[in-house]
Order: sequence, then structure tokens, then C-alpha cells
Amino acid sequence: MKKDSEPQNPKKYKDPSREDRLKAALKANMAKRKAQAKARKDSSEQDKEES
Repeated sequence: MKKDSEPQNPKKYKDPSREDRLKAALKANMAKRKAQAKARKDSSEQDKEES
């Protein structure tokens, strides 16, 4: 039988260092995606100018 003081879902408690790592990884991923989208846009504009 479980005690009332035990948490029902232990994964609810977040490790602050893990949260910081995830936040940094998300920021890096978004910057990478933004750069890729810009590069795709620039290359497609160059293709249109050459045609």
C-alpha cells in the first residue's frame, strides 16, 4: 500500500539542469532550422533570377 506522502508520478518533478539543457538544445535547433529555411529561400530566389 502506498503512503499518501509519496508522489504518484515521480517524473513530474523536473531536474533544473535537465530543463536548462533542453532549453538550450531547443534554442540551437530553432536557430539551425531558421538558417536552413533562409538558405533554401535564398537559393530558390537565385534560381528564379537565373531563369
